[in-house]
Amino acid sequence: MFVRCYTYVPYFCLQIQSFMKRATDLSLFTLDSYWDDFVKLLLSYSPKVVSALIILIIGIYAIRFTNRMVKKIMLRRDFDPTLSKFLADSLIWSLRVLLFITFISKLGIETSSFVAILGAAGLAVGLSLQGSLANLAGGVLIILFKPFRVNDTIEAQGVVGQVIEIQIFVTKLLTASNQTVFIPNGGLSNGTIINYSLEGKRRADLNIVLAYSADLHLAKQRLMAVMNEHPAVLQDPAPSLVVQDLSETGIHVVLRPWALNADFGKVSSEVLEQSKTALDLAEILLQSGKK
Repeated sequence: MFVRCYTYVPYFCLQIQSFMKRATDLSLFTLDSYWDDFVKLLLSYSPKVVSALIILIIGIYAIRFTNRMVKKIMLRRDFDPTLSKFLADSLIWSLRVLLFITFISKLGIETSSFVAILGAAGLAVGLSLQGSLANLAGGVLIILFKPFRVNDTIEAQGVVGQVIEIQIFVTKLLTASNQTVFIPNGGLSNGTIINYSLEGKRRADLNIVLAYSADLHLAKQRLMAVMNEHPAVLQDPAPSLVVQDLSETGIHVVLRPWALNADFGKVSSEVLEQSKTALDLAEILLQSGKK
């Protein structure tokens, strides 16, 4: 029995060696096949890859050059810095997206589905950001047409304040009480804007109610003297005084002094105070209330 087992051992070893040789030959054949396929694929796609990389490199440098040229043109034409940055960034990102689509298309990747997905995403974003897009459009219009500038005093959306910053989506105002107000540009561009700083000077309309027993002629003389003698009241245009109304509450007189924007608040306050003092010295009575 031992002899029979001994005679089977060489045969079994030979079978194992034969199997290992066939497996090795098969593995080498498979590797050679994979390598041949890889070489063929590389040779087939090499022109596409090389051309795509050339387009990508040239496109990157072209976008940088375009960015510098656009900024120089806007600087020469005195574009608003905020608008210049926004337009330049929008142009650069649009060119980058176009370059990316061209790059993957040159590699042989189908771009129609990608463009469809990009369009659907853009539509979804646009619908969800309608208010923001309206503010964006309003900001561009404000920066382009310049109804006001930074440091102007304006009245809009029920707020009076000094413009401290014009952003793409909002405009920042600083009120007289030192409060910062953010007004969305969409409503701001579509609403009424009063720019108090555009002309450089303003006229105050100061109302005073005189009693019917008062000497109107003397009162007008005293009030005109107050306005003419005030150092901050402009003489061109000249201050004026009108009788606005004769009502049951008294004689409504309106003082109209002109002042520079920087002096407007001081002139309004001091002319009223000095008018009261002048009328008291002349013993001219003011109307205290309704009859």
